[in-house]
Amino acid sequence: MMTAQAPMAPRRLDFIDQALVVIFLLGLYLGVSLALSEKVPLTCAPSGFAGLIMLWRRRDQIVPKHLAGLLLVVTVYLCSVLAASDYSFLGKRFTGLLQLTYSLVIAYAMFLTLLQGDRRQIARILLIFCFAIIVGCLLEQHAGLRRLSDAVRERLYQTDQVYDADLRDQVLYGRVRPKLFTSEPSAVTFAYTHFSSIWLVISPWRYKLLAYFGLIALALVVLPGPTLVLMVFLAAPYLVFLAGTRPGSRTSISRTVGMLSLALVLVAAAVAFGSIFFAERLNELATGRDASFFYRFTGPMLVAFDMFRNYPWAGAGLTGEPFITNNVMNVYMNSPSFQAAWRITRIADVLTNYVWLHWIYLGLVWGVLAIVAVSVWLRLLGVPSVLYCWAVWIILGQASGAYVGPKTWTVMLIAAAASILAVNAPEQPRTSRAPTVFYPNLRYFNSRSKALAS
Repeated sequence: MMTAQAPMAPRRLDFIDQALVVIFLLGLYLGVSLALSEKVPLTCAPSGFAGLIMLWRRRDQIVPKHLAGLLLVVTVYLCSVLAASDYSFLGKRFTGLLQLTYSLVIAYAMFLTLLQGDRRQIARILLIFCFAIIVGCLLEQHAGLRRLSDAVRERLYQTDQVYDADLRDQVLYGRVRPKLFTSEPSAVTFAYTHFSSIWLVISPWRYKLLAYFGLIALALVVLPGPTLVLMVFLAAPYLVFLAGTRPGSRTSISRTVGMLSLALVLVAAAVAFGSIFFAERLNELATGRDASFFYRFTGPMLVAFDMFRNYPWAGAGLTGEPFITNNVMNVYMNSPSFQAAWRITRIADVLTNYVWLHWIYLGLVWGVLAIVAVSVWLRLLGVPSVLYCWAVWIILGQASGAYVGPKTWTVMLIAAAASILAVNAPEQPRTSRAPTVFYPNLRYFNSRSKALAS
């Protein structure tokens, strides 16, 4: 008697893990904070609770080298805090270190959980999230959901966090942009951009790139915003660093060259794409009337350069905005792109680019050391391309601040998990278990096979 050996069943997330992943992503989407104390908020609270549960459930998958890498990263940030000037702000900086550590830990928990899943399963969750955002935005615009959304937003967020520039949206986009229970429209487009770009990496579907462009077109119609331009840019690092490299493939060089060429075409397309669909917004930018762009890119960049000149060793320290208040105001007032009519309520509200915040908080020396430490950790996690993770982190950083928050570091660790699933994980069969077949009479089986063939 011969028995056909059944292939090993692929790993899949169970119902609880799937629910935790959904809650984690929902927490990133909403960005709701819970005040643990007067000075210590628990940012993205649903993600925090889900992340801690995932960490407990994945405790057997935690290996010493992962913890060593995480400890290295935290140690570098601790040293940067101690190296920063003026110890009267040490308490504020340690609060930032605590928030950063919390963000890294729950992002690592999400990383471990995603690696236990099947590519199709995780891609399905992300795609459902994207379609849920699209449907929710349509309902908000055309089916009366806006009233409920606004009521929920007033309860979830503080008054100064609620977006109130609807008139400006009508001028720029011809309508009020959907907010769908978030604090502002950019939170909706950021989540959609992030989730869809990770779906592009994880999905094993052959025609996923065409579908990805379909997701971009759908978003342009339903939830317009300049953040969507980043969707095109995010396809480039995937094509260059992941899709263009297949371990063991003889055609890897030619494939890499082809993917690099396609990536360059996409980057050029992204520039043209932005100039066509957001012409009015670009006109505001060119004439110096776009405060949002100044606070997201120009302003933080100028402040980072000021830190290089004045505090190159350790910058302002983590969450060190109070320490550099005067520096920020001087930089902004002396910039020809800044208008005195723009209101500044908090310094943190006008530094909303976590890439430049990295250099503002850490300075030139410790900023480089932190990049090295995180890169070493990524290698210890088994990431096939550290450059891909940093490219995703930098691109999405143009639309998000809150350097010590979970969203910033989840971007990095989800990209790490996606790259491992896309490159290293083998394609899994659609069925979880193959039936066992018994052949009691091999001669009879051969004769039957020949008969069927004829």
